[in-house]
Amino acid sequence: MITVHNVSKTFKLSREQKKELSDDEARKTVDAVSGVSFECRPGRIFALLGPNGAGKTTTLRLIATLLKPSSGSITVSGHDAVKEPLKVRAQIGFLTGTTKLYERLTPNELVKYYADLHGMEPGHFQKRKEEIFSLLNVHDFANRRIGKLSTGMKQKVSIARTMIHDPAVVIFDEPTVGLDVITSRSIIELIRASRDAGKTVIVSTHIMGEVSLLSDDLAIFHNGKLIYRGAYKEFQSHMRSDSLEEEFIRLLKEARA
Repeated sequence: MITVHNVSKTFKLSREQKKELSDDEARKTVDAVSGVSFECRPGRIFALLGPNGAGKTTTLRLIATLLKPSSGSITVSGHDAVKEPLKVRAQIGFLTGTTKLYERLTPNELVKYYADLHGMEPGHFQKRKEEIFSLLNVHDFANRRIGKLSTGMKQKVSIARTMIHDPAVVIFDEPTVGLDVITSRSIIELIRASRDAGKTVIVSTHIMGEVSLLSDDLAIFHNGKLIYRGAYKEFQSHMRSDSLEEEFIRLLKEARA
């Protein structure tokens, strides 16, 4: 369970960032997230949809305790993300494109390293590794150095690292960006399997097809604020456009007005 209540995050602008702004935009700070509230429940996939720079990744980093909110509160599995960050981190698996892999290690070695960090018992580790490697088809390259792998293979290793300790809460930040159809499909299947296992799953994306494939609940971000939050089926029933993409664009235009 994830509860985000009235959360905002303000960043100070660097000197270089200030120079990029026009005179009428001169300011010292930027609000990346502003007054955001939502809940992610176990056994459901909560999708964050929005254009680049809308605040999705910042929100996920706040949940994962990589950033502290400027105001508001976040709880993960009953633990306060600011007061109990270590307990929160023990509960989550966080997949983000900014996390680098140790390229001199093999997938087997890397995943074992992260399992050891989480104090996994050997028997549990072997069972989990077999499940994840089989689902993502990692066995074929499990003993090759990560530096020699393709982008899709590396993404699969990142997911295995994220999921190996069987976290109750899993966070996927743009999990299929730049990947081929087959790799993307295997990742979508793993996300669905996580939901079916009763985990709390939150996914950020700007790919419309993934929203329709994955969403149980949906939040749409624009300029750090939520312009929609609710069940995906409810969103579909109230659409005024012929497609999800057209409805998304319509809502963004309304928000800008």
